[in-house]
Amino acid sequence: MNKKIIEIVDIIDASQVFTELSDTQSGGICVFVGTVREHTKGEEVVSLEFETYKKMALKEMDKIAKEAMEKWKLNKVIIRHAVGFKKVEAPVVVVGASSAHRDACFEACRYLIDTLKETVPIWKKELFKNKTVWVSAHP
Repeated sequence: MNKKIIEIVDIIDASQVFTELSDTQSGGICVFVGTVREHTKGEEVVSLEFETYKKMALKEMDKIAKEAMEKWKLNKVIIRHAVGFKKVEAPVVVVGASSAHRDACFEACRYLIDTLKETVPIWKKELFKNKTVWVSAHP
């Protein structure tokens, strides 16, 4: 059973991801959760704000998921990104994969997050104590 969950959401509940990726054919599940860190380049972060062009972002996320499923023979994939204001420690992105073997999960999970950051139109504003800076989510 090949299944993918692709979403842009307001809030990420990372605790549900294991259940969503669990599969009787999978011997491995790998998950990456990206969160808001307290400091960036030596400055204290108050919060982040994420915006996206949802239709285009979902299309690109779906493309990434399909590529990963084919390349690593995955059973399930999740790509979920949050939008809006996020406080320090809040989860903002989760990607995950389940497959018969662990190597495929690890490789696919790295591919999912790295490719998402490179290609999906998501922008973030970093809010510091004394300034704000818009930053593309792409490197």
